[in-house]
Amino acid sequence: MSLSIRSRRAFAAILAAVPLAAAPAPMTVPVWGYKVVNTYPHDPNAFTEGLFYQDGYLYESTGLEGHSSVRKVRLETGKVVDGAKLPAELFGEGITSWDDRLIGLTWKTQVGYELDMKTLAIKRQFNYPGEGWGLTHSDRELVMSDGTPELRFLDPSTLHELRRVKVTAGGKPLEQINELEWVEGEVYANVWQTDRIARIDPKTGAVTGWIDLAGLLPKKDFIPDRTDVLNGIAYDAAGKRLFVTGKLWPKLFEITLVPKAAKR
Repeated sequence: MSLSIRSRRAFAAILAAVPLAAAPAPMTVPVWGYKVVNTYPHDPNAFTEGLFYQDGYLYESTGLEGHSSVRKVRLETGKVVDGAKLPAELFGEGITSWDDRLIGLTWKTQVGYELDMKTLAIKRQFNYPGEGWGLTHSDRELVMSDGTPELRFLDPSTLHELRRVKVTAGGKPLEQINELEWVEGEVYANVWQTDRIARIDPKTGAVTGWIDLAGLLPKKDFIPDRTDVLNGIAYDAAGKRLFVTGKLWPKLFEITLVPKAAKR
């Protein structure tokens, strides 16, 4: 049945009077600043690629072919108390621990390695496709980054890949995910060549927050053409302490997070 002109006009008036549903507001992602709690010495010759805290010590991996190593470091002094050099052809990347093993990645050679946690002696090597960047672990799995917007989840016993999760920030893929740390159920990730750490939900891959560390290393501590980017996150779960540093930085910082703003 067709409507008369008068009926159509009345119907249009009714529609115009009905309030339209408000468009959903763009999602905001919390941004955190920082407060420096303590400052510790850090080897300015360490091209930091991986970092974690365990049993009172920092464990650090360094990169660059011919200079890559794994070190056990005394936090308070920055002194290396034990270490192992990687073969000259390998570019060391992220590290983590599982049981009595220290597990590490290399950049482009598709080779990973296991060291004995007590002696840092080599136990075995393993392989994976693509590049190796960052490495951390939950209580069930290893979590690996490869510079792409994906996180890989590995079986800690076999080191076989179980699945992948795409990381997005505001619905867009997040590139250059680098060093990783598991912090209270979240993955903290350095984003290469930035002063930001992304807080990532490991189930969905969504970035749930940003940590802005701009200005953390004072300008007076920069050495021109040498001091490199922010990289290296370690967490003391028992003491609730968060540590960060950078490649060729002379200092390592314990920080607490301070709410800053929200970023769309």
